[in-house]
Amino acid sequence: MALLKKINQILLLLLILTVCAILYNKVHKASSALRNEADDLESPKEMEEEIPVVICAAAGRMGATVAAISSIYSNTEANVLFYIVGLKNTIPHIRKWIENSKLKEIKFKTVEFNPMVLKGKIRQDASRPELLQPLNFVRFYLPLLIQKHEKVIYLDDDVIVQGDIQELYDTKLAPGHAAAFSDDCDLPSTHEMVRSVGMQNTYMGFLDYRKQAIRDLGISPSTCSFNPGVIVANMTEWKNQRVTKQLEKWMQRNVEENLYSSTLGGGVATSPMLIVFHGKHSTINPMWHIRHLGWSPDTRYSEHFLQEAKLLHWNGRYKPWDYPSVHTDLWENWFIPDPSGKFKLTRPDS
Repeated sequence: MALLKKINQILLLLLILTVCAILYNKVHKASSALRNEADDLESPKEMEEEIPVVICAAAGRMGATVAAISSIYSNTEANVLFYIVGLKNTIPHIRKWIENSKLKEIKFKTVEFNPMVLKGKIRQDASRPELLQPLNFVRFYLPLLIQKHEKVIYLDDDVIVQGDIQELYDTKLAPGHAAAFSDDCDLPSTHEMVRSVGMQNTYMGFLDYRKQAIRDLGISPSTCSFNPGVIVANMTEWKNQRVTKQLEKWMQRNVEENLYSSTLGGGVATSPMLIVFHGKHSTINPMWHIRHLGWSPDTRYSEHFLQEAKLLHWNGRYKPWDYPSVHTDLWENWFIPDPSGKFKLTRPDS
């Protein structure tokens, strides 16, 4: 009897241990499921791919930078990280502007650009000295300034984004291409504007084909040009192809041989890119770069066309924060006044 009693006690103990193990297993699984569910609920923004957008903040036109950032931030739910590039003396101003306005919630980093990297590489040109400002060449040095991203968007400051920047970021780059641009011949709706203001949209308008170095490139002067004010770039390809070094080489040759100038296509940053990226770039959806809004104080696009546009670019002399200019209402919708009062809009009644 004593032995039977002992066996029963052992069996009872085993039964109790089995029940406890089953209960523990069920509780553990339930808590694990709850934890995983909580992780799923809290992390979509954290897990979402970061979209790096590079934009410059130049002295005298920081209002443009702010308006561009405001338009991007307001029209997307994407996880955007703004890289705001400036010179040493301009960075404190733009930082205070953002931190003391409704843009204080954006994710941004300020990056100082050292103009000494351009020493001896820019040919002085008196016709449009504003085009020789160091920040015009930031796009040449993207991998040196932005190092942790595979894909980067670069935007000129004189743009307004009306679409979701995620769509631009999703632009497909062909294998082996370091960048995508918008071709100047790609949108028939803009051709009348180009003709009316005398804009050039071929290589002939940017490079001096009287020079042997240009003829030796073997590029037809009637080849359609592209505008590097909006770029989607692959940093790995850019570095592997030593794009920055190639651009610097053509800048140096221009200093020595005067191969292009601002009196041709209206800029000195475009020409080296036309050379280096000829036949080696992908294409951006043309509605993501409607340009020439700053080429005439009188010529306008139709309101319907501009409403359909994803990105507006006031490239040219007539900027929307100055006077005269066109379609200023579309730009001013996104402008945020400078809390310090240093930057002011120029208007006919001011």
